[in-house]
Amino acid sequence: MASLIRAARASAPRRAIASVSACREFSAMLTPVEEFPGLPSTSPSKATAGTASVTTLSNGLTVVSETGSSTSTIQLTFPNGGSASESASESGAAIANQFMSFKSGSGLSSAVILRNLEDDGATPFASASRTGATVGFTASKDKALRLIPLLATSSTYEKWDVRDAQATAKVLCNEAESTAQTVLSESIYDAAFGAQSGMGKSFYSTSASGSSIRSFRERAYVLNGAVVAATGIEDHESFVKAVEEGFSESNVGEAIVSTPSVFLGRESRVHAPSAGYTHVALAFEGPKSSALANVIQQCINVGSEGALSGFVAPGVVGAYSGSAPADASSAVDALVASITAAPSAAIVNRAKGLAKAQAMFALEGASSSLADVMTDSVLENSTFSAAEISAAYDSITAQDVAAAFDAMAKSSPAMASVGDLSSTPYQGSISAKFG
Repeated sequence: MASLIRAARASAPRRAIASVSACREFSAMLTPVEEFPGLPSTSPSKATAGTASVTTLSNGLTVVSETGSSTSTIQLTFPNGGSASESASESGAAIANQFMSFKSGSGLSSAVILRNLEDDGATPFASASRTGATVGFTASKDKALRLIPLLATSSTYEKWDVRDAQATAKVLCNEAESTAQTVLSESIYDAAFGAQSGMGKSFYSTSASGSSIRSFRERAYVLNGAVVAATGIEDHESFVKAVEEGFSESNVGEAIVSTPSVFLGRESRVHAPSAGYTHVALAFEGPKSSALANVIQQCINVGSEGALSGFVAPGVVGAYSGSAPADASSAVDALVASITAAPSAAIVNRAKGLAKAQAMFALEGASSSLADVMTDSVLENSTFSAAEISAAYDSITAQDVAAAFDAMAKSSPAMASVGDLSSTPYQGSISAKFG
């Protein structure tokens, strides 16, 4: 009896398997869509690279869009909205105006503006720097066009909005003053261009008044010379029309021809013995080609095997090192050597590959990073395409890089140091190694 029970139990799974096999044999006669209506495709169509289009309107506004992104980032960049464009009486207006975006204007309160963005799932953003200001949002592709007019609102400068902007700017400035890296960045611009120049004066200033905030915005936040960059736009012509309609009442303004600051190559020191660390940077006038500047940065990184950090910022390129105070002299020597010794062909080839890969990754990254690349390309070259960006790196030769390093080695460097500087050499002591 026991053996019969075991046999019955053993045969039951076999019968079940046979039954399932029979069902699957019948199911195999049907396609998955027929058997399971509404099932998503398991073989989606192959992704295709996006294409870009650029149009310049009669009011001086440049519109650039691309088709490949799954979400839309639309941003409006004002190249004269940075602190370098402030007049003497407008110091601090650039950073304060960063927080005047999406505030009351054009008959809409800030609450209504933000509620419209929130209802459509959009994420607004605004930023400012020495060399420009940007305001924009990221949203789903089907909601992006209807939100364009919210970028073009003309501020009414309500006193509570201005007060909040000043207070927020003050908080940001206080944070910057307590961060050694930010102080070093400000110091390198001071040393490079002079504290009284547009590029050299500090971006972090709290002295902006309500009237200076308004005068700066009305002069710098204008369409003439600005750039609208948009990702995930399938029909460029329709988008251009939407921009024209949405910005029809915006301030066109006058084209501003800025006077470039002269690179001086001086020194700035911020001695803080309690820091217990020393931060030092050397900077040089950057090349006109951003691709070449990025390759120089990577040459410094690769050539020092990670001991130093190359950096690129508007108008400058250079190297940074941090060390214990007692090792500051050796750190400065390493910085000098990274510039005065031309990189080998092997280092240049690797640096080109790294710089190009970084640029390509930015194109494949989030829609916001792609919009930044598009804007930078239009401002530098008046056009944008992934192929042109790739070609810019491919065209750089070892001779180009060697010439750039030779030019830096023959110039006077800007030197900035922050922290415990008890053992940090002065610029004068290393200047003989340049020129």
